[in-house]
Amino acid sequence: MKLKLLLLLLSLFTFSAFAQKRYTISGTIRDAATGETLIGASVKIQGANGQAGTATNTYGFYSLTAAEGTYTLTITYVNYQNVSRAISLTQSLQLNQEMKPGAELNEVVVRASDRKNENVRSPQMGVNRLDMKLLDNVPVLFGEKDVLKTIQLLPGVKSGGEGTTGFFVRGGAADQNLILLDEATVYNSSHLLGFFSTFNADAIKDVNLYKGGMPAQYGGRLSSVLDVTMNDGNNKQFGVQGGLGLIASRIKVEGPLVKDKSSFMISARRTYIDLLLKASPDSSLKGNTLNFYDLNAKFNYKFNDRNTIYASGYFGQDNIGIKNLFDNDWGNTTATVRFNHIFNNKLFSNTSLIYNKYNFTVKLLRDAGNFGITSLIRDYNLKEDLQYFSNNHTIRFGVQGTHHRIAPSEVSADENSSYNTQSIENRYGAELSGYVSDEWNLNNRLTLLYGVRLSSFFLLGPGTFNTYNTGGDVISTQQYGSGKVARSYFNPEPRFSASYTINEQNSVKASYNRNTQNIHILSNFNSGSPTDQYVMSSNNIKPEIADQVALGYFRNEQDNTYELSGEVYYKWLQRQIEYKNGARLIANAEVESELLFGSGRAYGLEVYAKKRTGRLTGWISYTLSRTERKFAGLNNGNYFPARYDRTHDVALVGIYKLNNRWTFSANYIYNTGNAVTYPAGKYQIGGLTTFYYTERNANRMPYTSRLDLSATLEGKNTGSRFHSSWSFGLYNALNRKNPYSIDFQDVPGDPTRTEAVQTSLFGVIPSITWNFKF
Repeated sequence: MKLKLLLLLLSLFTFSAFAQKRYTISGTIRDAATGETLIGASVKIQGANGQAGTATNTYGFYSLTAAEGTYTLTITYVNYQNVSRAISLTQSLQLNQEMKPGAELNEVVVRASDRKNENVRSPQMGVNRLDMKLLDNVPVLFGEKDVLKTIQLLPGVKSGGEGTTGFFVRGGAADQNLILLDEATVYNSSHLLGFFSTFNADAIKDVNLYKGGMPAQYGGRLSSVLDVTMNDGNNKQFGVQGGLGLIASRIKVEGPLVKDKSSFMISARRTYIDLLLKASPDSSLKGNTLNFYDLNAKFNYKFNDRNTIYASGYFGQDNIGIKNLFDNDWGNTTATVRFNHIFNNKLFSNTSLIYNKYNFTVKLLRDAGNFGITSLIRDYNLKEDLQYFSNNHTIRFGVQGTHHRIAPSEVSADENSSYNTQSIENRYGAELSGYVSDEWNLNNRLTLLYGVRLSSFFLLGPGTFNTYNTGGDVISTQQYGSGKVARSYFNPEPRFSASYTINEQNSVKASYNRNTQNIHILSNFNSGSPTDQYVMSSNNIKPEIADQVALGYFRNEQDNTYELSGEVYYKWLQRQIEYKNGARLIANAEVESELLFGSGRAYGLEVYAKKRTGRLTGWISYTLSRTERKFAGLNNGNYFPARYDRTHDVALVGIYKLNNRWTFSANYIYNTGNAVTYPAGKYQIGGLTTFYYTERNANRMPYTSRLDLSATLEGKNTGSRFHSSWSFGLYNALNRKNPYSIDFQDVPGDPTRTEAVQTSLFGVIPSITWNFKF
């Protein structure tokens, strides 16, 4: 009898549980003043029947499912007034919400995400999100707000050199970072040889850096993803903003085409160093060129609540030249068209058609005849991404196809030149991939993010393809017609992350991910150079592979005012690429014969402490790491440090808001010198000194230490729409001569002795910028 009663109670409970109706609430969150969608806004419902929460996606869309009942809906976003309202969930609802700016405007807020304890609860590891307002106060070279230089102050990210925008993430090379601008790949992200980035901060809405536990929707690079999203444009009213600096000026214009339905944004930036050179009384400077310019543009149109189209583009160009000697021009072009469609309150779709191109031209101007070197890489990309929101699951899945064309370095010469024109075959390839991932909230403590990406690469004709042995000799040659597959590769890329929340203030996380890469850079430089040589995977070059595991502890203190985290990681790298000693990389039709292939490893500890709110905000980051490579043809087959290996990296950033008008900030960095190869000895032949070398990268550059200062003075609030501010800065305020390079030479007058000569680029550099907005 008791058993029957128990079975009856269980059946009634089960029936009640399944009979309980569940409904979905969904919508889009926007800025009430501009109509911009808000990325990562926190949406939460809480009531007697339970609670649920989520964050808006890249397009401001959210979806929540809960049992029938009465709830309190709360929407929060940093620097915005909270929204709280009662809802009765008796049917599925569509609720679009506009949020008003104004909360916490008297405080500086530093964030890595918008939900106050997102760093604790999210299963994602190794991710940082930049608040674009933060860039207004972080001092950088020449006073220009710069995304790439700011991320170099985060743990696990190493700079490519003093004052440059190149960066390395968790032991990966510079070309192992996937840099996206509105989903379009940016192959060279620097202006003026790396001293400025291609990203005009006025045009940028959102920046996310993934260092580990990379989501399955990203692929094609081994080490990191820097995902940059442009502003959509104000669909409420017209506005203009910009700035005048000592080196460059910028302007942005935005406004509605159809109020509340369509908007545009155009932002432009240009240096005027070349104009100063023209005005110089020094005849050796007149006629030289040194400038860059870039243009960002975006347009969107909302057909209705379910369908929106976006079109965006970027164009940037650099010109550096010394009269009668050389001209060096390079630039990026990207174009993206995206169509958002909401099928229902649970299924969101984004379709993207993407074009990107990077090209460079180097011209040498000689009395005996001119010649030039040109190269480009061009992609066409089609993507389909979908998100499905179901109870405690957020499922993402999609497909992607990319067609590559690489025009290797080609030499063109006039009839008077001592050089011969040389044409090298274009290379064509296609990447096809599909992915699926699921973020599963098992309960209030455990969240899983798991998935897999299936990637494939096809090397395509037309062309002649050589296969080389380890000595660089041709062992076979094959020709393929247009569109024929010369070589193919298939690789599964599993991804997994987990977060266990001990309580609202503490959690532990773990992750594993595999990535593959089929576009590679051959470079003699530590960070990106305009003349970097791009190559595809081929019958000689196999896809690079990286496996990374990570474990972390995350803790918040004092109502999420302080964030603390520590992460350890280990990365295995396969099929890494190096060039042989004395290799010729540019304008070499057989460049693949100059390459060596090996493995690598990287491991480290990252510590991060951040104060989010109050008058004084900022963070401290510390990285302890090693990065090593191993090639059979180098260093006797033993592991040796990579060029960008640094043991210690420290960054301190402080921002102090004195009052409503004055904000002061400072950052200090210290890092161990890069690994370099110094000569072990020398000998003389015919009176000329020749140095010889033994172990690769067995020595260290001197350490780098730098203090930067800045102050921002806001204009008086007159009640009008016009607003202005002044930014003052001191880069390298202590005037330390940090090493950029070290060369060795004979001591003048005594060739038996050797001296090291250090080159330093920057002493103390002041800057001043006037910013305006109306």
